[in-house]
Amino acid sequence: MMSPRPISEVRGSSNFRQTPLQIIHIVGNFLRIWSVYSMYRYLTQTGASVILFIFSCLVPSSILFLLLQKPWKGRSLSNTQVVPSVINGAITALYFILWGKGLKSCGPLSLDSEVQTEQVLGMSKMMVPILAGILSALRRVIARRVSLKNQLKRRLHAITIASATSFLFPVAMWDLIIGSSDSNKELPFSAWAFLSTVLFGIILVFYIDSIAEEKLHMVFSSPRHLMAAAGCIIVMEIAYKMDFSLAGFLICSSILGIGIYEATTLERGRKDSLQKPEISNGMLDDELEMPSLPT
Repeated sequence: MMSPRPISEVRGSSNFRQTPLQIIHIVGNFLRIWSVYSMYRYLTQTGASVILFIFSCLVPSSILFLLLQKPWKGRSLSNTQVVPSVINGAITALYFILWGKGLKSCGPLSLDSEVQTEQVLGMSKMMVPILAGILSALRRVIARRVSLKNQLKRRLHAITIASATSFLFPVAMWDLIIGSSDSNKELPFSAWAFLSTVLFGIILVFYIDSIAEEKLHMVFSSPRHLMAAAGCIIVMEIAYKMDFSLAGFLICSSILGIGIYEATTLERGRKDSLQKPEISNGMLDDELEMPSLPT
């Protein structure tokens, strides 16, 4: 009777197969963070409207998602799936607005900019990115609850982005009318900030997060994801020559990582307890499938 392979050998081979996916995950996060820095530089240097910029990025993103996923094809979606996805679109639209405004007001510091400490540390401005983070977590929970299958999740995400664009349309038009009445100057257009936000910040990041969850079993709030994002941020802070404290950033990232690790300890224990019977059952099945020797 053949003996099953050791568990360490199985895990080693699986880790080797996951190496290209981990590289893709790191590169995808780097491109996404690069798009955030490009968007921040464009908004701060030109004074452009956050709402109009987000809306102009969501329009082509929603069209591309609809063309790629084609939610109208295949198995018809039920109302219990479409309605929460549409509601999630409204939450996503509000999240993008708060996230953009929080990035513009509380983003990285340029060395040559004269920023008053009282304005940067204002509580009202600090609450904007905090609320954006809460809405981001809420929209991820709703998307995960509604769609359990991967293909279904992609189709519903296309509906969510299209819904967010629709909800943001009247707000963007109102902001355009108010902005055009206040000033008549034309703002410069940055093709890189626009394209990087569309391709990397909205479209690519969804597929990268899907690969991380499906193949690497890594959720957005995992310590490994935090480590990858922290490394990319360090590179971008140095490349853009920001007012950056490496020691302070590492301390804050370590505290956040420890908090995430401790908060997910119970969930990891449950996953391990479920995986062990699966491994033992798989070995038992291999033994049962071996033909018996003739008597």
